[in-house]
Amino acid sequence: MIGVEDHLARCLDGVQALDPIDLALLEAQDCVLTEDVVSPLDLPGFDNSAMDGYAVTVADVSGASATTPVELPVVGDIAAGSTRLQQLPSGQTMRIMTGAPVPAGAQAVVPVEDSDGGVHTVRLTAAAENGQHVRVAGSDVRCGDVVLTAGTLLGPAQLALLAAVGRARVRVHAQPRVVVLSTGSELVDPGVAPAFGQVVDSNGVMLTAAAIDAGARPYRVGVVRDEAGAFLQTLTDQLVRADLVVTTGGVSAGAYDTVKEVLRGLGTVWFGKVAMQPGMPQGFGTVGPDGTPIFTLPGNPASAYVSFEMFVRPAIRKMAGHRGLFRRSETATALESWSSPAGKLQLARAELGTTDDGERVVRLAGAQGSYVLGGLARASALVVVPEAVTRVAEGDQVRCLVLDRRSR
Repeated sequence: MIGVEDHLARCLDGVQALDPIDLALLEAQDCVLTEDVVSPLDLPGFDNSAMDGYAVTVADVSGASATTPVELPVVGDIAAGSTRLQQLPSGQTMRIMTGAPVPAGAQAVVPVEDSDGGVHTVRLTAAAENGQHVRVAGSDVRCGDVVLTAGTLLGPAQLALLAAVGRARVRVHAQPRVVVLSTGSELVDPGVAPAFGQVVDSNGVMLTAAAIDAGARPYRVGVVRDEAGAFLQTLTDQLVRADLVVTTGGVSAGAYDTVKEVLRGLGTVWFGKVAMQPGMPQGFGTVGPDGTPIFTLPGNPASAYVSFEMFVRPAIRKMAGHRGLFRRSETATALESWSSPAGKLQLARAELGTTDDGERVVRLAGAQGSYVLGGLARASALVVVPEAVTRVAEGDQVRCLVLDRRSR
């Protein structure tokens, strides 16, 4: 039996970041940049108004107030989208809309709320400071600035910035294509009522969703029966679409553990026991002519999920070019006591919360059996109990891996 850290190191050594690809912006969402992006232009590209109002010189409205309004002739209108730079003569004003170019000679914008809204002449009831309500060219981004660095995860705001500086495409790490295979003759697809002795394939759904959450593009193959030929044929057929394969079931010591039987014959995958609870039986290696990485996870739902979190998720994130591979951790106070097996790293499914005074606290999410899905669905953290600790006592400080949804 090997330690969790040793198996994790084996898995991470066996995968590499995928080669960069060139994608259109919306195709690149949730991908990681492989290049620094330098802006070829200023943002804003011209001085523009931050308000609907009146473009003025500061001196012309210096004495304006609600009791002593200043009246100015309105000599023009400037709408957003205007492409002609206008000139504002001294002693006059122009109506201006939000986003419209500020005319040459204007120093500020008086909001329409500080006026009577005049069209030909206007009474302004507030003075203005130089630069008031003017978005100065280059005040956000200057030409030549590095606006995004390699390693940045692209979300809506980053894609907007790329578009604003003129990029229609960008180079990123591809999101890994992950094929998920569920093995077991007892399994039926979701939506099919299980007969006596049958079980719905919840693992396939769970692991496919977990792969999406990790930043991959998964494909759930569905149920593969416990027949060596069927499993081998399905795996061979799916390798063409896979950067990584995840199987669940068939890796223990039973008479019908097909995954272990087939892959051990290929001589490419290590199978063994990892000192953790749940999820002791594990397998990892490569298959096929391109050396596609494959993870073989246990069949019990909690074991499969915890195994994915500990080994598969970090590997996917490495392949996708992420800087951070692991879940963030927090320290919390245990609200109850429980036992932990000697010599194994326990990963207890738990509910993480906060007291009224801000203390982080944690309690077990129900029964901890490897088959238990109800508690797993309530879990918001995995409590990490070291191998040398056999009991967590109420009040102990424990380390929790936080299961943030869509956390990157």
